[in-house]
Amino acid sequence: MTDNTHTTCNNPAQNDAAAREAAAAHDDVSGNPAAHTPGMPIVAVIGDGQLARMMHTAAIELGISLRLLAGARDASAAQVTSDVFLGDYTNLDDLRRTVIGADVMTFDHEHVPTEHLTTLIAEGVNVQPQPTALVNAQDKLVMRQHLAALGAPVPRFAAIESVADIEAFWRQVDGEVCLKARRGGYDGHGVWFPKSEGECVELVTRLLDAGMLLMAEQKVRLVRELSAMVARTPSGVTQPWPVVESVQVDGICTEAIAPAPGLSAELQQEAQALAVLVATELNVTGVLAVELFETIDVAGRPVILVNELAMRPHNTGHWTQDGCVTDQFEQHIRAVLDWQLGDVGLTAPVTVMANTLGAPEDPAMPMPERMRECGVGSRRRRFICMGRRIGRVVSWGM
Repeated sequence: MTDNTHTTCNNPAQNDAAAREAAAAHDDVSGNPAAHTPGMPIVAVIGDGQLARMMHTAAIELGISLRLLAGARDASAAQVTSDVFLGDYTNLDDLRRTVIGADVMTFDHEHVPTEHLTTLIAEGVNVQPQPTALVNAQDKLVMRQHLAALGAPVPRFAAIESVADIEAFWRQVDGEVCLKARRGGYDGHGVWFPKSEGECVELVTRLLDAGMLLMAEQKVRLVRELSAMVARTPSGVTQPWPVVESVQVDGICTEAIAPAPGLSAELQQEAQALAVLVATELNVTGVLAVELFETIDVAGRPVILVNELAMRPHNTGHWTQDGCVTDQFEQHIRAVLDWQLGDVGLTAPVTVMANTLGAPEDPAMPMPERMRECGVGSRRRRFICMGRRIGRVVSWGM
C-alpha cells in the first residue's frame, strides 16, 4: 500500500548523524528517573525507531515506563517516552549511561556493536538478547554457518572473499546466484541478482574493493515468503505465534496474512518447531522472527528454507497488535524480563496487516485529516522517505 506522503528526505544516515551532533550540543542528555514507578523494573531500549515506540505503548499496559537511548528528541520513540538519554548506540559510554539502574537492556535494531555488549555484560549489565545470539542477525554468513551446523534448512551458500570464490560458486549453482552484503542490508538493499558471470565478477570486484564483506547464495525458486515468530525467555520458555504469509514488493513487506493461507498443518508445525529450535540453540531471548522461503523440492512437495533472522519485534508481527491476545511488543518485554509469557491465541480467524509507504508527492488530503478518516497506525517517523514504512492498516474477521 502506497501512501502519497511528501518525501523530502535526503540521506537518513546523514540526517541521523546530524541529529546526534545536535543532541551532543545540549546539556539535557541525562534522562528522567522520575518517569518510573517505584518498585517496577526499568527496561532500557537501545534505539529510537517505530519498534521502540510500539514497545513503549505495550510497556504502559504492563505498568512499566521504558528508558530510551535516542539520537534526537524528535525521533519516533523519543516523542512518546519520558526517560530519554540522547547519544550514539555505537558509543560505549553512551550505552553505559543509559543502562545505569536498569533491570535489562534490549534493542529495537540489531546494530549495536557486539564488543560493547560483551563489555557491558562483564560489567554486570543484563543484556537481552546477548551478543552471541545477536551476531547471527548482524552477519548473514555467521547466521548461515550456525544454522547449517544445527541442521536447519538453508540455501546453498559460500563466503565470497575473492573473484575466484564467486567464479567457483557461479559454476556450482549453474549461475543461479544471489549476492549479499554480509552486514547492513535491509528491505532489499545489499542484495543483488547478477544476470551473467561477467556482470557478477565485475560487481564482486567493485564491492570487495570498496571493503564490503560478501557472501553468495543459490537463488530459490520462490513460491512465497513466510514468517515464523517465537518469544523466548532467559529461563528457556518459548511461545511461538501462528506462521504468517509475508507479501514482499521490492524487498519490503507490504502485507502480512495470519495465519498463512493454504499452509498445511504439517508445514506450519515444522516452521514453528524450526523457530523454537533456532531460538533455543542460538540462545535468543525476546522476540525472534525467522523469515522463511517456501519452495518446492524435486518431488514437487512444499518445503521451507530459512531466509533471515531478526531478534526483536518484526514487521511481519505487527498484525499481533489486533490479531492476538498478546502482541509481539508486550511479549518481547515479558520475555526479556523473564516474566511469564502471554497467551498468543488468535482474536479472529484471519488478520491482515497492510503497510502504508511513503510516496514521491504530497497527498491531496494532509496526514492529520487522513488519520481522522481511517484507522491507520502511524509510526511517526522524523523523515518520511519514498518506499519506507510510515504506518499500517489492520483488518480482521472471518
